[in-house]
Amino acid sequence: MKNQEFGEDPTFLSIALSAPVRRTAGKIALVVGTVLCIINHVPDMMSGAFSLTNLMQIALTYSVPYCVSTYSSVKMIRRFVSNP
Repeated sequence: MKNQEFGEDPTFLSIALSAPVRRTAGKIALVVGTVLCIINHVPDMMSGAFSLTNLMQIALTYSVPYCVSTYSSVKMIRRFVSNP
């Protein structure tokens, strides 16, 4: 990314909400979250013992890789912007 996209001292939130970071985090969350859902929740789905709790766990299963990807992207972009 170019320094012009974020300015001289971008905030964590401005970088995290940028389209490239959201797009990358979304792709990673989709792949990693799906693999984790298959590993963790298919037995419940197959047995029919699926509940609201399972849905909340699945949401967390996708949100954790999204957050980790966003955090690592923001840290790297801030490092790049501050030391070009």
